Amino acid sequence: MVDKRTRRWFDAQLARVVAQLPAEVKEKIEEVPLHVEDYPPEDVMRELGIEYRDDLCGYYHGVPIDQRHVDQPVVEPDFITLYREGIMAAAADENGEISDERLREEIRITILHELGHHHGIDEDELGELGYG
Repeated sequence: MVDKRTRRWFDAQLARVVAQLPAEVKEKIEEVPLHVEDYPPEDVMRELGIEYRDDLCGYYHGVPIDQRHVDQPVVEPDFITLYREGIMAAAADENGEISDERLREEIRITILHELGHHHGIDEDELGELGYG
């Protein structure tokens, strides 16, 4: 469970990451906004076959650009959800400690990973690029 203090710390690190992203990535975030939740809802976990909620760092909600068609209406806007528990679990060292720097790196990786899905890049390709 994530407490208020941890949320504030996480959100401050997220703000630092976003501020340091290249301008072209910031533009993409304007198109595909970020939402932050403590952990994924049960329906998302079922859909993705995720057993433990801290195994999921983020999720792209939408239709990837390469799968859109002119005659296909957009039902809901695209957005990315970042999950604090999953990102913090990925950032933790073998003792369960999380440094600011390591947390920021995992946040950055997650944002770029999910933006990759928006652009139609699959898990294998993201892994090859270092965002898997």
